[in-house]
Amino acid sequence: MHILLVEDDHKAARLLARGLEEEGFRVQVAHGAHEAATPAGFDLAILDWMMPGKDGVTLCAEWRQAGHELPVLMLTARDAVADRITGLNTGADDYLTKPFVFDELLARVRALLRRFDRAQPAVLKVADLALDSRTRTATRSGASFALTAKEYALLDLLMRHAGAVVTRLQLAEQVWHADLIAIDNLIDVHIKNLRRKVDTPGAAPLIETVRGRGFRLAPQTDTGDA
Repeated sequence: MHILLVEDDHKAARLLARGLEEEGFRVQVAHGAHEAATPAGFDLAILDWMMPGKDGVTLCAEWRQAGHELPVLMLTARDAVADRITGLNTGADDYLTKPFVFDELLARVRALLRRFDRAQPAVLKVADLALDSRTRTATRSGASFALTAKEYALLDLLMRHAGAVVTRLQLAEQVWHADLIAIDNLIDVHIKNLRRKVDTPGAAPLIETVRGRGFRLAPQTDTGDA
């Protein structure tokens, strides 16, 4: 599971990230809203309410308005009932007051992930393309095709963000867990192989290359800039 931690206190962020990583989570730290413009590709976000510039509540509200549905745990020193109501009404799924015990945060994270996982569809569908997370099989117009582990991870990410651009950096971090520079050419190779399987001759192309940005999965009537 991949967690986005938005915390401007560097020491607190480092300690919390280390604790979560020791529990088996992958954690990406953002030291402010300017480093966390989108939560796309993450399974859960932990937001500090009080940050300089844009606060966690505003950032969470913007994510919800943009259609991001991942669970959000809000951290704050504010413990008034009115503050908790504000946080929840702006889109947070849970609320934890500082200072807190790490074991309680961990329990809340796991509970949110369980709740979110049960709400996710087992089969993702975009146009006539389907991806079954239970069997890790893909079909297009009813015809199944095999996927390598990396191809499955790529297609899963693209389908979960259908219609939106998935950047090369997101692919590098979330599929390869590596630096973009180190695997940039590898991304092209795997996208090319995946495209051969998904966009077969005679079928409307679904995988689009957005030059200078990344890739997008969406029904197409022509090849455009792909």
